[in-house]
Amino acid sequence: MKIYLIILLSLLSLWPISAQDSAEKEQATVQPTIMVIPFAAKGQSIRAAYERNEMVRIAITKLKEAFDTRGVNTIDLRGKLKQVSNNDVLTEDQQKELKDDVIELSGADIYVEVEASKNMGQGGNSANVIMTAYDAFSGESLANKVSTSPKFRTDDFEKLIEKAVEAESENFLNTIQEKFNTIQKVGRTAVLHVGIDSEASFDLDHEVGADGDLLSEVVEDWVEQNAYKNYYHLQGATENRMIFDIVKVPLKDEKGRNYRVTKLAASFRKFVQGLGYDLDRIVNGNTLILTIKDAE
Repeated sequence: MKIYLIILLSLLSLWPISAQDSAEKEQATVQPTIMVIPFAAKGQSIRAAYERNEMVRIAITKLKEAFDTRGVNTIDLRGKLKQVSNNDVLTEDQQKELKDDVIELSGADIYVEVEASKNMGQGGNSANVIMTAYDAFSGESLANKVSTSPKFRTDDFEKLIEKAVEAESENFLNTIQEKFNTIQKVGRTAVLHVGIDSEASFDLDHEVGADGDLLSEVVEDWVEQNAYKNYYHLQGATENRMIFDIVKVPLKDEKGRNYRVTKLAASFRKFVQGLGYDLDRIVNGNTLILTIKDAE
């Protein structure tokens, strides 16, 4: 009886650790939502890049199919293009805005740009496919692969593209997953430029609050408290400007939606208003340009 009791107690003592390991493993294998789009050269809209290149359309379809086979959540580009078109923003003179709109409307965690081309020769034909994955939040490159199909005496480039995609899609997705796991763990990177308005009656060395702290000190304290897991890096500071080149933000907000950097800007605005100042803000991708000024 004593032996059985010892064994039972030993198993029970291991259960919390096993349960914790299982939970951590489950969290680590959460897969990102991915949208595959064509690479658009400067001056070319994303719609034109998709509709005018059959090779690219085939490559996008094959890569999306490869992701779907792995159980990855994918978003259909054609549906998002129609959605953007219905919002009356699909014009040839809005190339940059169109790409941003499609990515933002998709809700994708990651987008993959695809290029495809033919190789024709006497020894046979082949196809090249270039795949590059980016974080939809920061635009940071996460993975890239260049794949070339074997040479065959055939003009069936759809099949050649399929073989090129098959050759590297598994490694490509594994790299994306590894980088996404890291993002889940440490957060995404936002960049904060905090400056003082040129006509302000104060600077960052101005004392604020009852404790006589400098404005720069309370700003840095705020950044530390609001950065994900308190991780940030101050690149440099003067009496009129502070540059935080790394401010980690979570992957998702409290409602499970992709975190928007505008939430950080809104929170900072309330913070400076509490100090008796006002704020102008500019949002450019994952970069916030925040200008503190006198209250009106």
